[in-house]
Amino acid sequence: MFPLKPFFTKHLNLRSYASFPLPPPTPKPPRLSLLADQCASMHELKQVHAQMIVSARIHDAFAASRLLSFCALSESGDIVYAFKLFESTKTPNGFMWNTLIRAYAGGAYPCEAVFLYMKMRRLGVVPGRHTFPFLLKACSRIFSLWLCKQVHTDVVKFGLDLDLHAVNGLVRGYSVSSGLGDARLVFEECPDRNLSIWTTMIGGYEQNFCSNEALVLFDQMVAEGFEPNSVTLASVLSACARSGCLELGERIHAYMKEKGIDIGVILGTALVHMYAKNGAILVAQILFESMCEKTVATWNAMICGLASHGHAEEALSLFWKLVKEQVVPNDITFVGVLSACCHAGLIDVGSEIFHSMKGVYGIEPKIEHYGCMVDLLGRGGKLLEAEKLVKGMVWKPDVVILGALLAACKTHGNIEVAERVVKEILVLEPHNHGVYIVLSNMYAGAGQWEDVLRLRKEMKEGSLKKTPGWSLVDNDNFVYKHASEGTHLVEQHSNRNKKRSFHDI
Repeated sequence: MFPLKPFFTKHLNLRSYASFPLPPPTPKPPRLSLLADQCASMHELKQVHAQMIVSARIHDAFAASRLLSFCALSESGDIVYAFKLFESTKTPNGFMWNTLIRAYAGGAYPCEAVFLYMKMRRLGVVPGRHTFPFLLKACSRIFSLWLCKQVHTDVVKFGLDLDLHAVNGLVRGYSVSSGLGDARLVFEECPDRNLSIWTTMIGGYEQNFCSNEALVLFDQMVAEGFEPNSVTLASVLSACARSGCLELGERIHAYMKEKGIDIGVILGTALVHMYAKNGAILVAQILFESMCEKTVATWNAMICGLASHGHAEEALSLFWKLVKEQVVPNDITFVGVLSACCHAGLIDVGSEIFHSMKGVYGIEPKIEHYGCMVDLLGRGGKLLEAEKLVKGMVWKPDVVILGALLAACKTHGNIEVAERVVKEILVLEPHNHGVYIVLSNMYAGAGQWEDVLRLRKEMKEGSLKKTPGWSLVDNDNFVYKHASEGTHLVEQHSNRNKKRSFHDI
């Protein structure tokens, strides 16, 4: 037998052999799917895609899904390329379906997300718990109540009606699609509501101008032990601005200071809007000046607040400061500025700003801007110019604009223009008693008693009655509705019939 041990001992010096440097190990090439995650541009991704095709890795659903994720969701991606990649995949997995639905829902074409979901269902692919939040986001952006109800049916069908993400999407979708009642039903049927769902429901009420309901729900949320976050507080502050609840807004501001909540641009804008809307202009100005970062919404809140409370010069001064700091104004900015010009009677300045909207800033004037200009020209006695402006509008004037022109006719006693305006208003609202009363008073002031009798006869034959005016008064955390019927006052409590409990947090 061949002696192995003596052979190795004689011919090999094992110790010296061990000291020889070993060749470095050959590095393994990185997985192509990982390279797809590290791409910084579509050019790099296309190179990875080509390597996947050459190596047949493209048939791997996971690898293809990483390509799709970059194309669809990255800022430097390409949604068209993502769709082509999706279409070329024989059996896309659920992640790929959800990724593309998510991309379309947050992009410029939310309807495509709905069409993709319909295709998904036709092919028999079962949606998962991540599908419906993205799909409902698309429904929210389309503002389709019918679509929300159809998706709601599928949510229940697949047993996800208690999934918090799906519930949150349903509440938001119904809220923005004129389905507040449906949103509240979904909200009430969810047994384990989280802060996000509470915030969405409160925001839904606030966005639909139901400020009182938003504040009542906020009370209920606090009573159940939920601590509001910055998004919740922004919605509640906006509701306080609409409903005139300055005291609650001040309590929220104090709570933010106590908890050390950072007053960023969103909360800062909400606070400025709340204080300015409720007449606390000085506090709003101090907050506005103390903000390090301001958006155009912040400037709008301050400008509109100053304008609505008669501080026209300050509002215009702030607008010129905005222009000087090269902040690009939007249509809301010009509503506030033109309103300030109306209060101050600055016809030339208002006209110049109105014409600069399209000429300088490329903003097409909306009906609100025309309303401000009609009011401005009407107050200055330029009724024919105001009437010409109304007739030159792209769309048909509404009752608000025509009413402003009629009020100007009453102020300056121009019966001729008033008669034409009244005819246009009655076409839109045949049972509008107010225009009859205004025109009747103008006839009486001019001594045209035959016309007065004719109008009163028309009102009597049409069974037109004057609707009593009403106003809301906030007193000691109670909101009272006062309606006048002759010499009587009717007092009604709102639903907000208890003191705010926010200080009990």
